[in-house]
Amino acid sequence: MRKYYQYLGLAFIMAFSFYYTEKIALIVLNKNPLMQVILEEKENYEVGYVNAVILGDYIIPGIKGLEVNTRDSFYEMQEEKVFNEAYLVYEEVDPEVSIKDHKDKIIKKGNRSLNKVSFILKEEGIISNYLRAKEYQADLLVNLDTYQEGSYFEVINHETEGYASLENTLNLNKENHHICVLNGNNYELCLDNDKYLVEPTLSLTGSNYLEVKENLDRGSIILIDHTAQLKDVKLLLKEIQFRNYKLVWLSELVSEDCLQS
Repeated sequence: MRKYYQYLGLAFIMAFSFYYTEKIALIVLNKNPLMQVILEEKENYEVGYVNAVILGDYIIPGIKGLEVNTRDSFYEMQEEKVFNEAYLVYEEVDPEVSIKDHKDKIIKKGNRSLNKVSFILKEEGIISNYLRAKEYQADLLVNLDTYQEGSYFEVINHETEGYASLENTLNLNKENHHICVLNGNNYELCLDNDKYLVEPTLSLTGSNYLEVKENLDRGSIILIDHTAQLKDVKLLLKEIQFRNYKLVWLSELVSEDCLQS
């Protein structure tokens, strides 16, 4: 028992010694002229986070903030011993209100601070071939019959009866983005599987191009129905380009990664 207390005391002394040494090192580091400049300047380069917005059953994703890691930044600049913003090291800061903590809410659009929109394709065909050939980013709803490994598009599990089976396949192939597009009867299934729930903002059919164009906005999630025509998709792509929006994967649109990432 005596040896136990001796070892315990020794462990305590070592832990205190490490803690004390670390404190002394931090005090010395903070007095370094270069570190003082970093501490003075860091607020000029940090970006505050943006909270997600909850509107009843719906949620609009927030945006992570950026915080300067002063110690790592110091070591990056230490060789030249001069402050250089190019060598600042950042850490992301999660919003206080985030989609990851509210997965029961439905994402109907991305954050309007970003000039991004997304396409979701119901099926492969003339339109998907065109988008692939032009290297446009889009998502594709797949089931056990239509899924193909290594698709150009970002694929989303849209299976019902075989949901778990397709989910395992997507996990094995590292193609699972944990997003579920609601279709009227899969809410509980998606919720039980801890997915981000997405409901398209707009749906392009074979007869409503002007309506979609009129309601197009930053963050729009556009479902391309199987009745949609290629000519309307081309016109919509021109409108997106005219407005200086960027067509991105759905996983990027709903992500809360910060503006500078």
